[in-house]
Amino acid sequence: MAMPQNETVHILVVDDEERIRRLLRMYLEREGYVIDEAADGVEALQKALETDYDLIILDLMLPGMDGIDVCRKLRERKATPVLMLTARGEETSRVEGFEAGTDDYVVKPFSPREVVLRVKALLRRSSPTAYLRTDTHARNIIVLPNLIIDHDAHRVTVGDQDVNLTPKEYELLHFLAQHPDKVFTREELLREVWHYEFFGDLRTVDTHIKRLREKLNKASPKAAEMIVTVWGVGYKLEVPRT
Repeated sequence: MAMPQNETVHILVVDDEERIRRLLRMYLEREGYVIDEAADGVEALQKALETDYDLIILDLMLPGMDGIDVCRKLRERKATPVLMLTARGEETSRVEGFEAGTDDYVVKPFSPREVVLRVKALLRRSSPTAYLRTDTHARNIIVLPNLIIDHDAHRVTVGDQDVNLTPKEYELLHFLAQHPDKVFTREELLREVWHYEFFGDLRTVDTHIKRLREKLNKASPKAAEMIVTVWGVGYKLEVPRT
């Protein structure tokens, strides 16, 4: 589904190879997106912090500062969706990328059409106006004590305050909220939320749970306390008993 025509989607494409930037620009501009470019990590981080992009396509291997460091520093300030470009066989680096806060990845050599599809999916998941494209009489809303998740709008509200989450942080919270009081192992969360097997490296889940708690805690400590660690097993969203 394309974004509404009256919405300007601004994307930063980061890669040290000009031909790749040019290729992605061509395909993305066909979709009506406005494209900026950066050729190294330092330039990318500066642009990402100065401009509120709707999405960033970020190569893993960059001069100056690699993509993982760029994403990690970006996450200290912003929740901009990040699509990471990685070389085949860099599974460990992809794990580190997810830990740093990337939301999805595409393996090089890639199909430009696949990148466009991934971009559209991330934009749908992160759009603050997604609810405008749904039936408002059948809103998909989860209402819990101290926490409201409007899935059609991809909006999380604690009290009267919106909580700004990355797409993957949102998906993790939404999944747990769909199954209140049920404990999930880290392996199950990786499979259900990331749709990817990490073969034993489970730090990604812990990192995202930590970030999620920190963001919820700023709005309401009671909301953050709903995400419970079950030692030796995994995590659950525990609904307070009234």
